[in-house]
Amino acid sequence: MTDLTCRLYAAHDLRIEELPEPQAAPESAIIRVQRGGICGSDLHYYHKGGFGPVRVREPIILGHEAAGLVESAPENCGLRPGQLVALCPSRPCNTCAFCLSGKQRHCLNMRFNGSAMRLPHEDGFFRSRIAHPVVQCLPIEDGTDAQAAAWAEPLAVCLHALRLAPSLEGQKVLVTGTGPIGAICIALARLKGADEIVATDVQDFTLGLARQMGADRIVNVISETNALNEYAAGKGQFDVVLECSANPQAIAHAIDLVRPQGTILQIGVGGSTDMPLNLIVGKELRFLGTHRFDAEFADAVRMIGAKEIDLSPLVTHVLPVTDGVRAFDIAGDRTRAVKVQIDFEL
Repeated sequence: MTDLTCRLYAAHDLRIEELPEPQAAPESAIIRVQRGGICGSDLHYYHKGGFGPVRVREPIILGHEAAGLVESAPENCGLRPGQLVALCPSRPCNTCAFCLSGKQRHCLNMRFNGSAMRLPHEDGFFRSRIAHPVVQCLPIEDGTDAQAAAWAEPLAVCLHALRLAPSLEGQKVLVTGTGPIGAICIALARLKGADEIVATDVQDFTLGLARQMGADRIVNVISETNALNEYAAGKGQFDVVLECSANPQAIAHAIDLVRPQGTILQIGVGGSTDMPLNLIVGKELRFLGTHRFDAEFADAVRMIGAKEIDLSPLVTHVLPVTDGVRAFDIAGDRTRAVKVQIDFEL
């Protein structure tokens, strides 16, 4: 059976190539990847040749959302052949000051699959088979399919974000940006007892799925320019804003709409932007950034296995790895795609 991969050489130069068999290192398992989800950062690499200040300087295998079957594993490691596992891409050193204080997401020597930050680059999960550390292969409940298991990484990102937020029970919540992360945040806000969830975006297609995930009201900020004006009354009406777009206009609008002493959680990642510090100070807002995850990856695996959350409506397309370039092109079209998964089962 041929092992294939999605390897990026430069912007818009993604090649589907054959790989040699992976060689298992000590304490690693061989995983036959079944599904991989295309993330926003993967799209940045594909369309722009980099992500923020990070540039692709050598060919790199993309992908950090994946699940697969154990093909082989060391004895007595807790994994068995044929077992479905979610692959955690975050590999902290566990020896630096941040790791020792329980903040592995800020590891000074982090290795993260599918990242061009380091040189040599850290290859990702978009390949038929991979040797991956046993401790980063998390078994999921029997009966779970690979499509669901591949959601563990983005779900972990959202779980960590909401762990930093105040309680959403009975609160009025605004979610700006209804891509995969925004849609997951809507589902979690619903599970956490939010009283009202309003979702905004510029695409009707993604807003329709936001409604399906639990939004009480959806607003296209381009075609409904004044729809949120009522929430600005009295210095703002929203208790919590989950900002998932990284759009400067969305951030500025959120600051207008959140109530005094409310919370804005910045989940979307972007570049520099102007901030109305007078409003942030005058309204005594809590403006928090959130970065990746730690123990939340295991929490995400448990939730998916227990069927506490169903993210399957967000999988709008599944394409075989042999059609990987088309998968990336579709994933970048937000008029028809939310989450595109690549199928590696040939």
